[in-house]
Amino acid sequence: MSADKFFDVVRNPVKFRLFLLSKLPSAFFSGVRVRYADEQKAVVTIPYKWFSTNPFRSTYFACLSMAAEMSTGLLAMAHTYNENPPVSMLVLKVEGNFSKKATGITTFTCEDGGMVKQVVREAASSGKGTIVTMRSVGVNKEGEVVAEFAITWSFKVKSK
Repeated sequence: MSADKFFDVVRNPVKFRLFLLSKLPSAFFSGVRVRYADEQKAVVTIPYKWFSTNPFRSTYFACLSMAAEMSTGLLAMAHTYNENPPVSMLVLKVEGNFSKKATGITTFTCEDGGMVKQVVREAASSGKGTIVTMRSVGVNKEGEVVAEFAITWSFKVKSK
């Protein structure tokens, strides 16, 4: 399975950090880390530290957004990885609701892997673009919800 091969790279801390450093340096320097990933679920953390802070002594909303997007994007990438025909993916919309100051490690979880798998397969088989909105919830170490994001992705077969 191609998703398993993708997750082998994601689960390798050295390979994935090199990927972040080369392709997503802001995520690398902000401290975004993948804590768990499989075909159904992805868990990503963002710490509260100097590089991710704002003037209000909490994690900057853009860093929270980055971690939430990565939790959804990992699942999307896994299901588009080595797809034949190749399927492209693009964020169309990001909506965020913030309910508490993020002053420590915030853990984002997305459990929409099955839904995105179906949507990617639909795009690959029909050749038409498909859209899905995925949900990621960020909690602090006490389990309190800090932020919730709805990230809308588009998938379509790459043109030759």
